Amino acid sequence: MRILGLDFGAKTVGVAVSDELLLTAQGREIIRRQSAGKLRQTLARIETIIAEYQVERIVLGYPKNMNNTEGERCEKTKEFKEMLERRTGLPVVLWDERLTTVAADRHMMESGIRREERRNYVDEIAAVFILQGYLDSLR
Repeated sequence: MRILGLDFGAKTVGVAVSDELLLTAQGREIIRRQSAGKLRQTLARIETIIAEYQVERIVLGYPKNMNNTEGERCEKTKEFKEMLERRTGLPVVLWDERLTTVAADRHMMESGIRREERRNYVDEIAAVFILQGYLDSLR
């Protein structure tokens, strides 16, 4: 069994996949789209990844505000969750993603990735942090 981790953004979706033992999360890619509302190709790519890795569950980052309130991004994320469940038939778990982008950026800075290059990786690394947090909670 594998679990898919997603960091859903306005124009990108960071993707991570667990190993079969559910111990570690590995970044896979960033799915980019031309506009926020165009999700058909994004969903199709996610379905391909699910089939390729035989994924049985999805963990979707849930972008609560720092004061624990839910804003507009939370509503869009819930809508995306429903689309994923309908299209894939898999359970989708919402996972608090507060500070994952900050942690991803810090990780890249410590790894020596130049500031100009960080935006090319931040969503994928944030997806890794989201999925790894969920995997750690299973133990």
